[in-house]
Amino acid sequence: MPRPFEVYDALIELVPPERTADDVLVGPYRTLVRSGGDIGVAITAKDGGIDIPDAGSLAGRPLRELAERVRSWNLAEASVGLAAINAALNTKENAERLTGRPLSALPAESIFDVMRECLRGQKVAVVGHFPGLERLGEVATLTVLERKPLPGELPDSAAEVVLPDQDVVFLTAATLVNKTFSRLAELSRNALVVLVGPSTPLAPMLFDYGVDVLAGAVVTEAAHVWRVVQEGGHYRRFHEGVQRVTVMSARSRPEGTCG
Repeated sequence: MPRPFEVYDALIELVPPERTADDVLVGPYRTLVRSGGDIGVAITAKDGGIDIPDAGSLAGRPLRELAERVRSWNLAEASVGLAAINAALNTKENAERLTGRPLSALPAESIFDVMRECLRGQKVAVVGHFPGLERLGEVATLTVLERKPLPGELPDSAAEVVLPDQDVVFLTAATLVNKTFSRLAELSRNALVVLVGPSTPLAPMLFDYGVDVLAGAVVTEAAHVWRVVQEGGHYRRFHEGVQRVTVMSARSRPEGTCG
């Protein structure tokens, strides 16, 4: 089993040392880092409150320096770190290279809709609550685990019991921020694992750490996304300015599966 922080070191190494973080925005729901024409996104982790000690001095620093904060136990800082990583990786050029298709030709649907039919009859767990899971529950035996569970969901502490028995596990990329990723991926080693959400780095090296499918996003309307996050927008308006991107490992594409 890899060292728990090894995945963070590997992601940080992918950030070019010559790039600069031009601007940083920590919104109530999303954190953004701008570098050149690219914007990286991460969930804003609010556990413990939002307190970045050197706020006001982040813009203009090397992008990799901010990326290193993904290792921080100050989860607001870790959100900045993941957004910095995604500013380097979740770009139009990288998405098109990894998918072999123009960004504009990629599906607009969520990964839950893209994979819905091939999940029919499967045992599926989703760590994190996402819109539209009801449709997935119509075709699969669905278990949703959440830190603050809604009615019908399980607390995330149930992962130790639930995940080893699943066919497919969707992990929110917020697990990279709150440091639960490595353990949840290990618990899901018998399942096909999908890392999902706009915080997901488009980094195939994650396939070496238990992930089979990357379901991330590239910001396509930079000014729109920045304004929405700045003004406290949450889901729908934010997604009007991004393109969903799915990158599948060889293991996730045997005959008869999605992709």
